[in-house]
Amino acid sequence: MKPVQIPQFYAVGLVLFAIPFTRAYFPILTPLTLLLSYVVLFAQASKWDLKGVLLLLGIAVLTFGVEAVGVHTGAIFGSYAYGSGLGPKMWDTPLIIGLNWAYLAYATHGMASMWIRMPFLRVVLAALMMVGYDLIVEAVAPLMDMWQFDSGYPPFQNFAAWFVLALFCVGLLEYAGVKTRNRLSSWFLLTQLVFFAAIYLIYIAFVL
Repeated sequence: MKPVQIPQFYAVGLVLFAIPFTRAYFPILTPLTLLLSYVVLFAQASKWDLKGVLLLLGIAVLTFGVEAVGVHTGAIFGSYAYGSGLGPKMWDTPLIIGLNWAYLAYATHGMASMWIRMPFLRVVLAALMMVGYDLIVEAVAPLMDMWQFDSGYPPFQNFAAWFVLALFCVGLLEYAGVKTRNRLSSWFLLTQLVFFAAIYLIYIAFVL
């Protein structure tokens, strides 16, 4: 996939969300879209080795476990529950959520690696980017039936936990020397953020 094709790919999703009939299929389309995004991004990696693959899989499994504990206890991110918008679940947690953490850690670390040479600052910047991503997605997540906090909007605890977990995940990639530079990382992240913002505007304009 060429970089310019990524916005076009997500633009189709906007059209489908704007149409009431096709909006009902978003619980199926959203996880498939995310999964396809992961496949395309990782396929464009400049170099893969067994260590990098195993580490990303480990991050996916670890973060899935953290999310599952968080859903059932409310002790990590706050009290929240997942809807049907992210596809099949196990232990009330979408199976794809761990892959999403691995994708974000990989993409943000790759972007930070292009701008900063100091490892510590690179890790911190990537973690902050992940928190910023979550900050924007939180506004649209309930609209797409992805997840919902009991209080309506996530507490500060959620973002603090995101930052700590993001630091750990990105730090693992940095410490292990995983090559994360990828020409599609910034395209996917920025396109997704514009997509989520547009979903929010469409909902306000046509659904409310």
